[in-house]
Amino acid sequence: MKLRYCILGLLLLGVTFGVNAQRTLQPKLIEFDTKGIVYKTERAFQFRVMESGMSIGYYQGQIVSYTKTKYYSLDLGYLRDVRERRQSKNISIATPTNSFAIGKINSIINVRGSIGRKIYLSEKAKRRGLAVGYTYEIGPSIALVKPYYLDLFYSSGPGDLQVEIVTEKFSEENAEVFLDRNRVFGASNYRNGLSEISIVPGIQAKAGAHFALGAFDEYMKTLEAGLMVDLYTKKLPILFETEEYQNRPLFIRFYVNAQFGARKNK
Repeated sequence: MKLRYCILGLLLLGVTFGVNAQRTLQPKLIEFDTKGIVYKTERAFQFRVMESGMSIGYYQGQIVSYTKTKYYSLDLGYLRDVRERRQSKNISIATPTNSFAIGKINSIINVRGSIGRKIYLSEKAKRRGLAVGYTYEIGPSIALVKPYYLDLFYSSGPGDLQVEIVTEKFSEENAEVFLDRNRVFGASNYRNGLSEISIVPGIQAKAGAHFALGAFDEYMKTLEAGLMVDLYTKKLPILFETEEYQNRPLFIRFYVNAQFGARKNK
């Protein structure tokens, strides 16, 4: 009788041990979290569209932490006055002309250098997530002022059917012809005036909302929108000044900026 109880006790002990062993050896699911993959640098080409122009540029950033990146950028583009009105005048199908802006006397090439910060509002999202933040920057802005050339009609005198087309920039002597739409054949080749460029220095700043798609991906895809300001040391002579049109040294514009590049661990 005692032997039977002993055997029964051993069986119960074995079952209990087996259950505990099974519970102990049960594999535990491991959740892999890609959050924590931190790159050290990011480089990208950027394309910016503004109310009064556009630019292309290069961006290089140093990733300080999940939420902070400091960066440098360089942009080259053009700046125009929002009051410009381009038009075209085709003399015939056989001789199409380049579009032109009446009253424009100079073209502006804009070079902008920046040092800035990019701040995310929270830790970056997981792989393929959307990270939201803001950016701000400041730096020099250099305006390269290039004379604007037009192809103009000239005749020997009243009633003369012989017409000569002359390429000229604006001057006080030809103002009557240069500002007369009926005397303009079209805009001349953009290379005219490159040797006559003058420089107007200034300062620029911008701030905007920043959106990064796939913030932990190796490849960088971002979109930014905000406000930018350029202030020059004097008025930029873009248009012929009248009582209605006055040139200005200050430009405040909305912009949209797209960046495409890559992130590295070095």
